[in-house]
Amino acid sequence: MKARLISTVVTVLAVTATAACGGGGTSSSSSAGSSKTLTYWASNQGTSLENDKAVLTPELKKFEQQTGIAVNLQVIGWPDLLNKILGATTSGQGPDVLNIGNTWAASLQATGAFMPFDAKALTAIGGQDKFLPTAFSTGGAVGKPVTSVPLYGLVYGLYYNKKLFADAGLQPPTTWQELQADAKKLTDPAKKQYGMVLEGASYTESVHFAWIFGRQNGGQPFDAAGKPTFTTPGMVAGVKQYVDLMGKDKVVNPSNVQYKNGPEAPGDFAKGKAAMLMSQNNADNTLQADGMKSSEYGVVAIPTPSPLPAGGKDVASFVAGINLSIFKNTKNQDGALKLVKFLTSTEEQAILDKPFTALPIVKGGTVNFTDNKAEADVFATVLATKAEPLPLIPAESAFETNVGNAVNGLLAQAATGKDVTTADITKAMQEAQDKMGTTP
Repeated sequence: MKARLISTVVTVLAVTATAACGGGGTSSSSSAGSSKTLTYWASNQGTSLENDKAVLTPELKKFEQQTGIAVNLQVIGWPDLLNKILGATTSGQGPDVLNIGNTWAASLQATGAFMPFDAKALTAIGGQDKFLPTAFSTGGAVGKPVTSVPLYGLVYGLYYNKKLFADAGLQPPTTWQELQADAKKLTDPAKKQYGMVLEGASYTESVHFAWIFGRQNGGQPFDAAGKPTFTTPGMVAGVKQYVDLMGKDKVVNPSNVQYKNGPEAPGDFAKGKAAMLMSQNNADNTLQADGMKSSEYGVVAIPTPSPLPAGGKDVASFVAGINLSIFKNTKNQDGALKLVKFLTSTEEQAILDKPFTALPIVKGGTVNFTDNKAEADVFATVLATKAEPLPLIPAESAFETNVGNAVNGLLAQAATGKDVTTADITKAMQEAQDKMGTTP
């Protein structure tokens, strides 16, 4: 599973979170061995589970040499990770330290199974100030002590094909209007070339862009009390901005409604079938595996409408990535904190970010997964200044499912040539909002 799917959360999360309040249990898995041994559940960030083990094992051996604490590493694939975490929150038989998708933070926090990073714990891992504020902001529900801290960073960017742009006499877009105009000029169905490629069957991609463009248009999916506000003008305008690429603008191949979170969309971009691709920074691996050299594409921040609509914000991505949590029933809290400090150190970030195509989440970290400095600077700037966390509430998972599926349906309508109107979008968003009332 690609790292950009980190935010995929099944609806069962919110249900189990409610049932699992209190967490804890009798013992963690570390209690079965020496208190000098930690169990660490790592998520699959590399090309395979074995690849992750090959990357992490020598680093964890280094940690053991420094601290005398051995680490029992278990790398868990994304299809299994969430269910294993939820099982651990109810049984109490979990690891000491684990990776979580950062958009799970608030929902998992609600289980009560994870150790809060209070002032003492934050000091033990090097202090809150060592982290980028945007990355640290994903650690839990607003107003509560965080129960996770950032480990690997990801954000969206706009990839563009340098040759196609140069041949058309175009510069990369700096406003949404320029993006639309460029995409139209670069669309030639007779040549099977389109201005943009989308993953129209991916509800995660759909909800991500509904949220990003909603923020650009002054929308917010929940109010201060946590009540869903999917039908407000800003959110509806944001969805329309996205769906119009397939519908009104006709700069996306209608077949894209079949593309999920797989190799198809990056593959079309790498093969010159699409001039632009909105994707997270780990798309580099896929593009280069498809034969595209890093010198053949450029990256800019996803642009905003100009001028920004009332209340709109210059948001180019949500803060994606992986966080670290500690089960509060660990028998070696001191050792667990040392492992978190080690993994989030500037030195380890520099080592791990390259094979995992991640952005550093610490201040002063260097982007090293690409040799293209301009690309590195763009992604680092987006994470630091143009990214916000997705809603930090337990209902976030249901928001992703309901809105993402609704947007997929609208894209499917647009692919048939139907004019998807503001009224159509408002109706779909209302239906998604109504489902929130039946989702815990």
